[in-house]
Amino acid sequence: MSIKVLIADDHKIVRDGLRSLLDEQPDLEVVAEAENGQTAVRLARERKPDLVIMDINMPDLNGVEATRQMVAALPEVKVVALSMHSHRRLVLGMFRAGAAGYLLKDCAFEELTRAIEAVAGNQLYLSPSIARPVIEEYVRRISQAESGSPAVLTPREREVLQLLAEGWSTKKIASHLHVSVKTVETHRRQIMEKLDIHTIAELTKYAIREGLTSLDP
Repeated sequence: MSIKVLIADDHKIVRDGLRSLLDEQPDLEVVAEAENGQTAVRLARERKPDLVIMDINMPDLNGVEATRQMVAALPEVKVVALSMHSHRRLVLGMFRAGAAGYLLKDCAFEELTRAIEAVAGNQLYLSPSIARPVIEEYVRRISQAESGSPAVLTPREREVLQLLAEGWSTKKIASHLHVSVKTVETHRRQIMEKLDIHTIAELTKYAIREGLTSLDP
């Protein structure tokens, strides 16, 4: 029985390349592609894939939040992060969100297939090239609680924070999320109060530091 795969990446050339390679595997079937996190979550609900290959830095909704929403709605789905970023904070953020695997985009395709096989078999997979710093960070966090974690924010607040950090206006965010401008302003005020941050510039720095968004083009 084929493993149904959804590819989520904002670069079409990456999606096309992955689809081409995955389609050559007899036990894998690409059932959908998504160019942003919001679309990925929607398509996951509609197509019910077994596994999602998820980029982290995507517009509208980043891969961490998309993974969190996807796993919450579809606990049986397996998410494998495929990212250009090796920072341990991002790696841990993806696993906290519910991902079962994490690889770097410069990995060989053979490693991706190994990761898919492992994750499909209910195992976790972490690229060997980033395993050590991630384990060191995990040990450090056990011994020293980290303050200012994005976990203090609700999923909607994290979503609003990403959009604010990406330069969206309050009116545009309200339209995008189908809520009132007043509601977005309330979310922004609550975010600033919870994080004790009082300017958009500092919110943007925080969002980048926590992996909620990126300044990459």
